[in-house]
Amino acid sequence: MTSDHGLTGLSPLLVLIMATATGLAVASNYFPQPLLPTMARDLGLSTTKAGVIVTTAQLGYAAGLLFLVPLGDLIERRGLIVVMALLSAAGLLTTALAPTLSMVLVGTALTGLFSVVAQILVPFAATLAAPEKRGKVVGTIMSGLLLGILLARTVAGALTSLGGWRTVYFTGAGAMVVATLVLRRALPRYHQPVDLSYFRLLLSIFALFRDEPVLRLRALIGAATFGTFSVFWTSMAFQLAGPPHRMSPSTIGLFGLVGVAGALAASSAGRLADRGKGGWATGGGLLVLLGSWAPLALVRYSMAAFLVGVLLLDLAVQGVHISNQAAIYRIRPEARNRLTAAYMTSYFLGGAAGSLGSAAAFGRFGWMGVVVLGATLSAFGGIVWTVVQLRVRGGHPR
Repeated sequence: MTSDHGLTGLSPLLVLIMATATGLAVASNYFPQPLLPTMARDLGLSTTKAGVIVTTAQLGYAAGLLFLVPLGDLIERRGLIVVMALLSAAGLLTTALAPTLSMVLVGTALTGLFSVVAQILVPFAATLAAPEKRGKVVGTIMSGLLLGILLARTVAGALTSLGGWRTVYFTGAGAMVVATLVLRRALPRYHQPVDLSYFRLLLSIFALFRDEPVLRLRALIGAATFGTFSVFWTSMAFQLAGPPHRMSPSTIGLFGLVGVAGALAASSAGRLADRGKGGWATGGGLLVLLGSWAPLALVRYSMAAFLVGVLLLDLAVQGVHISNQAAIYRIRPEARNRLTAAYMTSYFLGGAAGSLGSAAAFGRFGWMGVVVLGATLSAFGGIVWTVVQLRVRGGHPR
């Protein structure tokens, strides 16, 4: 292992820097969603062609999760993070300057591929943190990540109104360059080499799934919870834009701000994990997640109840996610990036399935179809968790 200085924990300032950089990185992959109508008009695209931009971002991110995140267990971390962050900024700049859809897709693919630097920063923070503070640190970094996701749409909309959609990408590229320079100066060098080739490193991800029951359980729970999250957010805009509310896109975008409170509150799940109560945080979060669908079902009758449901859903999903990551980072310290790749790929696949199912449910059954699907996925996660815990003899929930 090589390091510029001893790994005796993280300063609050470095935690803040890593959380901010994580949020910026992941936000860059969510910029296209609110910008599609504007980009389509400017580039002369049909709705279908414009939709390919978001699909490209998702595919790039999925490829990065599988093929780049494991490199954190093979290559010196600070150098890898700096290079990936710069390449993500290059992708944003390519999109900002793109005259055609083809170049937009190239830039979007680059951004999606390298924005997974966020998923390298999270396990790196877990490695640098003192063991008794690891859960809290992971929770803080994950709050930064979620804030990036939730605020990307709001910020992109505001910047577009000021200077057009290209302004969003120019600003994002500049912010990523600044974040890269700060990370280069603030992060320690860290390398814990593993005796594996890159190909064997990728294969070892499947071996981790085979050998680690905690990873299998947490990956399944994560897929169910993020699937539930995607079920809600995929169809929410369609519901609110229709009768009886008929909200404008800008008003609907403000609902992402409600989730910010949930993201910030969810960091307490990391503190519970530090006290050995991560299992209780998981179980409680799954129960809250299931319960959130009751007020969400009342959207036609009570906006106050609906807002409570949004808050509870975001709080529960992020609380479970943080407790999941705290649990998997305990099992193989030397393989945290591969564990992240395995877990987040499952998480992403669950979200993609939730999005597809949500669109189909809303199209056929309306909002109540979405509610039933979301509640079913929530109940599935809770049942899986309960069954596994009942099989743990004389131990504590994991």
